[in-house]
Amino acid sequence: MDYMSEYKFWCDSPVFDEETKAELRALTDPKEIEDRFYKSLSFGTGGLRGVLGAGTNRMNIYTVGKATQGLANFINSRTADGSVCIAYDSRRMSSAFALDSARILAANGIKAYLFDSLRPTPELSFAVRETGATAGIVITASHNPPQYNGYKVYWTDGGQIVPPYDSLIINEVNKIASYADIKRISAEEAASKGLLVTIGREIDEKFDNAVMGLILNKDAIEANRDMRIVYTPLHGTGNLPVRRILKKLGFENVWVVSQQAEPDGNFPTVSYPNPEDKNAFRLALELAKKVDAEIVLATDPDADRLGVYAKDKKSGEYMPFTGNMSGLLIAEYELSQRREKGLLPENTADGALVTTIVSSNMAHPIAEEYGLTLIETLTGFKYIGEQIKLFEEARKKNGGRLCAAKGAYEYEFGFEESYGCLVGTHARDKDAVTAVVCLCEAAAYYRQKGLTLWDVMLGMYKKYGCYLETLYSVTMGGADGAEKIKNIIRKLREDSPSSLGGKKVIAVRDYKDGVRRELMTGKCTPAGLPESNVLYFELEDDGWCCVRPSGTEPKIKFYCGASGTTIEDARDLLSAVKRDMTKEVEEK
Repeated sequence: MDYMSEYKFWCDSPVFDEETKAELRALTDPKEIEDRFYKSLSFGTGGLRGVLGAGTNRMNIYTVGKATQGLANFINSRTADGSVCIAYDSRRMSSAFALDSARILAANGIKAYLFDSLRPTPELSFAVRETGATAGIVITASHNPPQYNGYKVYWTDGGQIVPPYDSLIINEVNKIASYADIKRISAEEAASKGLLVTIGREIDEKFDNAVMGLILNKDAIEANRDMRIVYTPLHGTGNLPVRRILKKLGFENVWVVSQQAEPDGNFPTVSYPNPEDKNAFRLALELAKKVDAEIVLATDPDADRLGVYAKDKKSGEYMPFTGNMSGLLIAEYELSQRREKGLLPENTADGALVTTIVSSNMAHPIAEEYGLTLIETLTGFKYIGEQIKLFEEARKKNGGRLCAAKGAYEYEFGFEESYGCLVGTHARDKDAVTAVVCLCEAAAYYRQKGLTLWDVMLGMYKKYGCYLETLYSVTMGGADGAEKIKNIIRKLREDSPSSLGGKKVIAVRDYKDGVRRELMTGKCTPAGLPESNVLYFELEDDGWCCVRPSGTEPKIKFYCGASGTTIEDARDLLSAVKRDMTKEVEEK
């Protein structure tokens, strides 16, 4: 069916409600109609994400319902006693999508544990394991602009779905031929049958206790209760859990940006509710200057990403941390303290530091410093969470014993460049609530030594080398944009650059073909990771550039990294790499 036929079907079919039909009939722009119907919103390897609205290429009760029906069919094909935990964030339609998903699951005989109000994504990950659920759903579009919403699926280990479950669930979703095939019962009927259970405070308490159990230096927190902290949840889910846990730990001077404290899916004070965006910190920095805060923190709408500024006592300025920087700083604190307290494995190589191929290469010398095994995954924290499961399975096979040679590692820390990390294994996804707690603990510890977090970061550059990274994206919307993105990556694959930023390209890793090819010799070896449409260019002197299409937005993403003996040297090289890659793309 072509897009106009699909559009007319939606306008006329009794399957769709009158509000949906009215929205569609009011459209006058042919390009808008095409964009809404030229394809179905893809249930990708993690779930759905898209713009809210009526149409097959939009987030609405029909596309979300189809995804939930497919998930229900998959669960019922595997067990007669399935259950699913459901959480949602502050975005528009989140609570409605969550409740409708619960009704669909119940209609299929699957028990739904639905949170009584919005909760952070990491708490959903925790709740899946705590309730023994078969799967989990969280309704969120994470850090995307206000017009987006999304639907992420988790499996029984608390991690996002990964192979083979992702493709198996996708197959079930794709089998649904008609939206009329989606089963629903009322919330009242579901509750009366014991198939809709509300969860809340009891899970909050257990989640808080798990996070607080990760603290390594309670004395440092006690001695620095007066540390001045500014925090903003950016109208999202973080406000209550972050404030609650910081209060339990004893921090006395925590200021929350009042204009951004209440949940609001319109995100009225920011155009882009993303802690990666400096503009999102405007109000927080204004407050920080008024109260002379030492650290400034922001979490995204579903509280899995953390943005950080720290005051430089020398200049008095608030210095921004990238996701790599904050992740590396937390890693350095956690690993140094565990080593000091004898908490690392006796054979440190049995401990694993896990990151992604597009994250900072400073992870390499940090892993070497603590004797840990460094494991790199594809982009996306779900692959880091998967490693925890694999480690546990390997240890079980090995009689509970650690053994690096058998993959039976102890997870020590994981981080990715996109402002996400995980301390502990209570969750299996990035956790900004825990990151806030651990960063505040680190700040208190270093404060006792007369150091700010910025001082510590500069010290890490001296110790390990100056590693800098950047990410830039090019948005290409609609059917034409999707084709352009495909062509750019295809041309880069067929005609790779020989140098970037004045540095030779040593090798190209093509994760779609699964091959690493050395440019000088032509020697080919396995790329070492699962198939993915990703190109990675290794440069001289530990530089690199990685290209991939976004899995959640109509964008092509370019990640670049460089190192140097000084910040200035690394910054200059990074700019040159970015400039040359931009030129390469323009010429394609």
